Amino acid sequence: MAWFKRSKENISSDGQKKDIPDGMWTKCNGCSEIIHKKQLEQNLFTCPKCNFHFRIGSKEYFEILLDGGNFKEMDKKMRSVDPLGFVDTKPYAGRISATIKKTGLFDAVRTCEGIMNGIPVVVACMDFAFIGGSMGSVVGEKIARATEIARKKRQPLIIISSTGGARMMEGALSLMQMAKMSAKLAQLSDAGVPYISILTDPTTGGVTASFAMLGDVHIAEPAALIGFAGPRVIKQTIGKDLPKGFQRSEFLLDKGFVDLIVHRKELKETVTKMLRHLIG
Repeated sequence: MAWFKRSKENISSDGQKKDIPDGMWTKCNGCSEIIHKKQLEQNLFTCPKCNFHFRIGSKEYFEILLDGGNFKEMDKKMRSVDPLGFVDTKPYAGRISATIKKTGLFDAVRTCEGIMNGIPVVVACMDFAFIGGSMGSVVGEKIARATEIARKKRQPLIIISSTGGARMMEGALSLMQMAKMSAKLAQLSDAGVPYISILTDPTTGGVTASFAMLGDVHIAEPAALIGFAGPRVIKQTIGKDLPKGFQRSEFLLDKGFVDLIVHRKELKETVTKMLRHLIG
């Protein structure tokens, strides 16, 4: 025998279901505020209540940083091959093709030339949506080429990182990119061309261990996870509890690991001021 009976009447006072159109609203991961997507977009994908920064891709960063959102993309259709014949839950070649189809991206970074408040710049922006923003041979090659163009044209380089680290499907080939990009950035530094590194949530693994931390200035977005190994791995390794906010932007700023924490709405003007100071 049932202990209760469900009323046939709708719980709402007017007896009508309140439909909310799919895709119109999103929930803030920081404060659980329900935000209309149009309002979120107008606020540069940050929560108007708690300033939580949502993850965004290269398209959005190019629109935020570059005048009129205009840019000339480089090496657009460069894509990874499968040198190891790697297979986990699916063949790597199939994973690449499926991700290209799903995201419209060809790999985890896009590079371009553009203008920022009148200053010609070269920008490389990673996309976490492409296999977790992982760094494989294409990421290394595209950033190396962008760095070389910045050096030859003497245009400031800006790299925006959003990544889980090296791409395991390419094994040692992905790790080799760390040395290649570091060498290119050393040449850029020797030429006296500024490089600003922007660290977003998350920036981890081999990217942190190479180009992400080789900038003249390191700017982080609020509360971004930045580090090499993840907090859980470190805790298991050392067998101790980690400090509150460990590996977040604010903790790293206090320890001197990053130079500035900048709200996304102030990012373009802050970077412009930095560049004008660095280029004299």
